[in-house]
Parts: sequence; structure tokens; C-alpha cells
Amino acid sequence: MNQFVNILKYAKPYKRYALGHIISNILYALFGALSFVALIPMLDILFEQKDKTQIITKPVYQGIAHLNSFYKDYLSYQVNLYADNDPQKALLYVVSLIIILFLLKNIFGYMANYWMVFLRNGVVRDLRNKVYKKTIELPLSYFSEQKKGDIMSRVTNDVTTLQYSMLPVLELIAREPLTIIFTVIMMLIISVKLTLFVFIFIPLSGVIISRIGKSLKRKSDRVQTEQGAILSILEETLTGLRIIKGFNAEEKFDNKFKESSKRSYHFSNKLFNRQNLATPASEFLGILVISILLWYGGQLVLVDKSLDGSSFIAYMGLAYNIMVPAKAIARGLYNIKQGNAAAERIQEIIDSPNPLKDKPNAIVKTGFDSEIVFEDISFKYQQEYVLKNFSLTIPKGKTVALVGQSGSGKSTIANLITRFYDVNEGRILIDNLDIRDLATKSLRNQLGIVTQDAILFNDSIKNNLKLGNDNASDEEIIEALKVANAWEFVKDLPNGIETNIGDSGNKLSGGQKQRLSIARAVLKNPPIMVLDEATSALDTESERLVQIALENMMKNRTSIVIAHRLSTIQNADEIIVLNKGEIVEQGKHTQLIAANGVYKKLVDMQSFE
Repeated sequence: MNQFVNILKYAKPYKRYALGHIISNILYALFGALSFVALIPMLDILFEQKDKTQIITKPVYQGIAHLNSFYKDYLSYQVNLYADNDPQKALLYVVSLIIILFLLKNIFGYMANYWMVFLRNGVVRDLRNKVYKKTIELPLSYFSEQKKGDIMSRVTNDVTTLQYSMLPVLELIAREPLTIIFTVIMMLIISVKLTLFVFIFIPLSGVIISRIGKSLKRKSDRVQTEQGAILSILEETLTGLRIIKGFNAEEKFDNKFKESSKRSYHFSNKLFNRQNLATPASEFLGILVISILLWYGGQLVLVDKSLDGSSFIAYMGLAYNIMVPAKAIARGLYNIKQGNAAAERIQEIIDSPNPLKDKPNAIVKTGFDSEIVFEDISFKYQQEYVLKNFSLTIPKGKTVALVGQSGSGKSTIANLITRFYDVNEGRILIDNLDIRDLATKSLRNQLGIVTQDAILFNDSIKNNLKLGNDNASDEEIIEALKVANAWEFVKDLPNGIETNIGDSGNKLSGGQKQRLSIARAVLKNPPIMVLDEATSALDTESERLVQIALENMMKNRTSIVIAHRLSTIQNADEIIVLNKGEIVEQGKHTQLIAANGVYKKLVDMQSFE
């Protein structure tokens, strides 16, 4: 139930729709109750229970104790006043009244649903948007602990589960309780004894239904978790299909998927069979209550004589009218238990703390003036430090290259300067300002990033490049492509810069994709460039073209180059050699070669590759 209250918070922006829904439901419930009460004078006419010779006068209200006889006499008085003691005319009047009451009931029922559509769909939209926004705000460290498929399942399946399980309960909050309240009032007016008898049995049926749904949340949670696992396997399969086929691992992955699908099958069977039990159980209990009511009510009519037949028939209609919302409420509570598991999984993302959140008075930096300083920094992803007491100063306009074997901490520097992670010890300063004191958006505005894997999106070349500069003109885009040595192939494409490059840019070669990612960084035009092994995945010809593009891009900019191929960084102002997270050598290419140390060994090793 706590999760349901959390979901209700998202309904606050839609108060006016909620108000329209509540008002419509009040009128729906009122006219619904009155429509059954209007049956009494019609039944009296049909069964001729009134003495035709009796002159009917306007009744006088004598207090709540005589309310039962007053409302019946008042209805009879109004009918006879209109019909002038003509039974056929009276019947036509009563039938017309019933039609009008049911029409009004259904009009307001529709209006209640009309307002609820906006409220419910608005909550779903806002919830999905909030989960997605939080997903892109969370640091990369969060996703290293999570499966992508499970995150996708929460944003899609779990939100959909809420839409069709928990959120429909919003419709019940006002309608069904109001229907019950108005119906109970009318039932009490007709017969206090019979109403008290009814309320002995309804709670008993409610207890039985609640026991049926007791374990539903646990079963629902299992189903949703397994759906996340299925999505994870599917995502991994589509991403690694080339490797799966290349290693003849189709059967292995097929079995893995079948196992997860089998678990989902068993969990779903248990969940849906428990759901299916709710309807027949509640229906049988409803019929049981009605049957007992018929027996006891019949005693009051035939033996006790405290209730007339027409009132009893109308009362049975009201009793049925109360069973429908009672069953809906029971079903709603049942659905809340099912939706609770989905809500918890969604809320888990929303409530996840973001350790990289901006400080309350974060500084907005608009330019880069002097230097970048890594001041005695240490960092670990898990247990072991990957950087230890690392210190480095990069003056504005200089190119610094970081080299070393895999795992030496090179790419970690790129993750820290961009604040994808925060240092454990020490500080990173830009113009003597700790980057943790800067607004993250303003920090990243100063940085252009080109990664080893050219990450492009299923869109046009133009829109991929405009990611960092949304206001760029076509001329500026073409100029950036020329700087990145990419215009030579883009101009020959069918639609030029408007050409769609497919999922992850799969319509292009590796070198073409990398040059587009360089063009994207050029178009952003930041003062600091971070190049994370931008040429390591390319063939020799592509590397040559990309290297020319990189050299064009780095002119008049401060650059941090993380290099695997050492031939690409020989002209760097300073080369930093890392080993196990520590600086072991630094200097220019010629100096390091002359020193005949670690760097020279790395160069010699690559010369034989």
C-alpha cells in the first residue's frame, strides 16, 4: 500500500482532472442509488398494493425514525399527483423517471472515466519520463552493477504493469466507495434490520478474498524479475550476434534463453492462476450473500410483515448494486498487490542516490583560461586502486598523451576528468577550481570526447553531429566534417548530411564512424579534447585518415590523448607513461626513447606487431 501512496504523488499535477472525476462519481453514485429506489412506486403500481379508493395526501416528515414510510409515501404522492390516479399514466411516469435516472447515471459515469483517462495516462507518462530521466542522470558506476535488460524491463514492462494493475484502482477510489455509501443510505432507509444483516456477511467475504491474494506480490515480483532477465539475454544476443555465430554458440545462448523463458512460464502460470481464482471466488461469495439475504428478507416480508414486497425487490437491486463495487474494491486491492512489485522496482531506480549530483551552489564555468591539474589523485572502481597518487599539470594549449599497458589506468583519467566518476583521494582542478564544485553540465561543455568505440545513433549524420551544438548551421556541420576528414565520403552519400546511418551507424565503416565522432567533437568546439584510444580499433588506412582528422581537431586546443598505438602521439608536448596506476616516465618522444625505459620497450613491442 505504501507504493500505491507513492504513485498517488504523481497525480498532483492533475488535480483538476481528479476534481472532475470525483464530482462526476458523486453524481454517478447518487443517480445509481436513486434509480433503484424509483423502482418501488412502479412495483406498487404493477402489483396494485395501493388502495385505489384511498385519497393520497402529501406526507409530513415526522423524523428519521419514520423516514422509510415518508419517502415511500412521498414518491406515491408525486406519482399520483402527476398521473391523476391513472395507473397507466403513473406507470409511464415512473418508467420515464427510471430511464432519466439511469441515463444521468451513465452520463456521469462516462464523464468520470473521461477525466480519469487524462489523470491515469498523465501519471504513466510522468512516471516513465521520471524513470528515464533518472536513468540518464545516474552515474556509470550504477550501470556496472545492473543488467541493461533489467533496466529496460523496469522502464517498459513494469510501467505497463502499473498502468493495467495499480493505476486503474484510481478509478475505484471515489466511485466505488461513494456508490456503496449512497446505496447503504438507501438500504438503511428501506430496512435497518436487513442492512445490518448484510454487513455481517460482506466483511467475511472480504477476508476470504484478501487471503487468496496474499502471496500475489511475491509471485508478481518473480515474473517481473524474470522478464528483465529475458530482456537482458535478448539485448546481449543482439549486441554480440557476430561473436555468437563466429564461435558456434547459438545453441548455448538458445538454451540460456529457453531456461529463463521456462522459469518465466512457471512463475506466470502460478501468478495468473492465482488471479483467475479471484473472480469465481468473489462471484460465489457474492451469490452466497445474496442467497442468505433472500432467505432473511423473505422472512421479513412473509412472517415479520415489517417489509413490503416492492421495497424488498428494490432492496435486492440495491444489494446487488453494493456487491458490484465491493467486488471491484476487492479486485482493486488484489491489483495493488500485483502492481506493488512493479512499483517497488520502478521506485528503486527513482530513489537511487546519485553521488555525482551537483552541489547546491555549483559554479557555472563558461571558459578555460590556464591549466588542468591532477593533484595527488587516487581512485578505485572496487577494491584495488587503479590510480595511485597521480599528479599532472596540463597547461592550456598543450597536448598530453597517456600511454601504458592495458589496466594501467589510462582510460580512468578520461572517466575522472569528465566526472563520470569522482576521485577517492586528491583533487582535479580546472583553472584552480575543483571540478566537484562545478556544475556538471558546465564542466562537460568545456570538454569534447572521442572514444575508442564510435558511439552513433540511429539518425541522420546531421542530427548525430548536432548532439553537442544544437544551433549549428548546415555550413558549420560541413566545415566540421571537412576538419574531421569525413566530408569526402559524406558528400557522396544519397542524402548527404541528411542520410540516416542506421542503428549504431552500422551503414558505415569503422573509420567513417570514427571520423563522424571526431566531427561531432569539432562541431561542439570545446577548449579541451579528451581522446580515448580513438584509433586503436582501426585498420592502417582508416587510422591514417583519422589521425589527420585528430591533428586538425587538436590545433589550438588543450588535449588529453589516451593512446594504444604509440605512432599516433609522437608529436605530443608531453607523454606520460603509466604502469599499475602510477607514473613511471614522462617527457617528449625523443627524450623517452633516449631514456631506454618502459616507453622504449612499448615502442619496440609495437614495431614488431
